[in-house]
Parts: sequence; C-alpha cells; structure tokens
Amino acid sequence: MRPAIAKPLPVPPSSRTSSAWLLSRQELALVAVTMVWGATYLIIHIAMRTSGPLFFVGIRFLAAGLLMALVFRRCLTGLTRREVGAGTAIGVAIFLGYELQTYGLQTIPSSQSAFITALFVPMVPLLQWLVLRRPPHMMGWLGILFAFVGLWLLAGPQAGAFSLSTGEVVTLAGTWAIAAEIILISRFAPTVDTRRVTVVQLLAAGALSLLLMPLAGEPVPAFSWGWFCSALGLGLASAVIQWTMNWAQKSVSPTRATVIYAGEPVWGGVIGRLAGERLPALALLGAALIVAGVIVSGLRPTFSRRRGFRAAAERPRG
Repeated sequence: MRPAIAKPLPVPPSSRTSSAWLLSRQELALVAVTMVWGATYLIIHIAMRTSGPLFFVGIRFLAAGLLMALVFRRCLTGLTRREVGAGTAIGVAIFLGYELQTYGLQTIPSSQSAFITALFVPMVPLLQWLVLRRPPHMMGWLGILFAFVGLWLLAGPQAGAFSLSTGEVVTLAGTWAIAAEIILISRFAPTVDTRRVTVVQLLAAGALSLLLMPLAGEPVPAFSWGWFCSALGLGLASAVIQWTMNWAQKSVSPTRATVIYAGEPVWGGVIGRLAGERLPALALLGAALIVAGVIVSGLRPTFSRRRGFRAAAERPRG
C-alpha cells in the first residue's frame, strides 16, 4: 500500500504463532492515536463557532511545533537539508488535510466528518497507483468499492443520485492530503531523525495556515476561551500524535497500521453520538461499509501470503 520501507523479511505462515497477533507497543501507541483522533472531530466542530479554519489550524500546529521544539531542542542543531525538505513536504500535506477537514466541520456533524476522513486509508493504494504506478492489490480494490458505496450512503442518496454537500466535498478532498501524508511519512521515516522532522512539519503546517489568512480574507477572531483552549489542547495532542506516527511507522507494517487506523471513525462516531448527534439508518450503514473498506483494504488472504512468500523474501528491500 505504501512505498517500500526497510523491515524484516516475512515469516512463512506455517511458522507463525498466536503471538504474531499480539499488539506491540508501537501498535498500542497507534491505537491510542486513533482514540485521540476520534475525540478531535467534536472539539473542532464546536471551536468553529468562534474561529475561522485557517486561524485555528495555524494556532494549533504552531503551538504543537513550538512545544516539540522545546522538548527536542538539543537535537535540533543536527538538522539536515533532507530533514527540512521531508518535514516541509509532510507539513504541506498536514496543512491541506487538516485545513480542509476543519473547514468542512463548520457545516457537517463531527461523526460524519470522522467517517468521511477515514476514506484516506483505502485512498492510499489508489494514490500510490496514480503517483507511483503501483496498482492496488485485489483486496485494495475491494476496500475502495466498499468505501465508495459507504460514502454514497453516508451522504444521503436521494432517488439514487450521488450528491455531496460543500462540507462533504471539502472533507473528502482533505482525505487525499491525509493519504499523501501517510505515504510521505512511510517514505521518509526510516532515513531521518523523527524528532527533528516532527518539529519541522508541525511548524510548516502552522505557518502556512496563518500566512494564507490574508489571501483567503479570513480575519483574526475575537478572543474566546473556547477556541483558545481547543487550539492549545489539540496542539499538544498533535505534537504527540505526529511524533508517535513517525516513531511507530518505522516498525509497524502498512497492513497492520491500516487495520488500527480503522478504529478512528468508530471513536469519532461514538463520541459524536454521546454528544447528541444522530445519523440516519442509511448513513449508519454507509459508515459501517467505510470501516469495512478500511479493514478489507489492508487484508491479504492466506493463500496469497503463502504463494507470495518466496517472491517477497527475494524482493530487494528499500
């Protein structure tokens, strides 16, 4: 699903034990990330009542970047040009993904945004096919199909027509940027210092967001404890999340990460429902199909693993 990364050679299915299904500490960290992600949708949805999306995203990620710069200040002296480039590229993807998601949360429920955003997982193999000419696996295509049908139901089909609101379209566009972020992290994580790259990407995302405010005509909002506490709190969460992703994806395979990330919209839906949001029955079915698409896109049938083991063992790592 993602660009090849250095990792151990696969173990033949016959030699696997039940311990292979236990979560490592890196995978447990990603589970915690999805739980925090799920809670952010409702927080942002509420914060958009008193702040514009560019300002909120800018403050959020500048706060995160400055915090991480303080934590990792001793290692920043070794910053390389490659790390600056990698961090900036990831930062641009973060800005686009979170800005579009935040903009969409002005008009759509947090639970709906969570499930639409989850589409980034089946979009990863599709994006790799378009950019890197690596066609998706059969299960990847099946996951994309599930996700597309789920999106159609989640959007509320009228007489069989496929129509999306502005908030849904913007949120959907943001999922492509999030997919690009995942690909870029997997591409650079094994060859850079994740601490320095985390600082660069967070500062780049925050600075870009604030710099674009005059061009977008978005004013600085009046002070409110609502957006202030939300931005700083999510800034802290973003700092921890981005470093955790960079650290964990050094050893967690894209397939395992895909299944773990499938939990994000579930947490978002649960929290949204606790807050009083209610999705129609068809929308709930669509949400379930999106989660199924996320999981299916990362699965590989046992017969495929056995047949492809020898080829995988002989394939160069990079």
